[in-house]
Amino acid sequence: MIERRVTFNVLPGKEAAFEKLFKEEYSVAMSKMPGFVRVRLLREQEKPNRYQMAICFKTADEAAAWRRSAAHEELRPKIGALYEGSEVLVYDVIVD
Repeated sequence: MIERRVTFNVLPGKEAAFEKLFKEEYSVAMSKMPGFVRVRLLREQEKPNRYQMAICFKTADEAAAWRRSAAHEELRPKIGALYEGSEVLVYDVIVD
């Protein structure tokens, strides 16, 4: 299993919209993909406009298929309008 950690610097004042999009559209679309395990949205306590998506798929190929999917491409401009920078780290899950 792999876990992708994507950190987003959400634009000030767009936090509620970011959370709503994640809950109502992004996580729902992702959950329908083959190999999907789970996704969580975390918000930093000290920087409330900084979020992290913790995304788990069974394999790296299945995670890549999500990023290439029509659903992801459709959501990309919506989420892109809400943040100004992101960072990605990918981990192999050793113990779950």
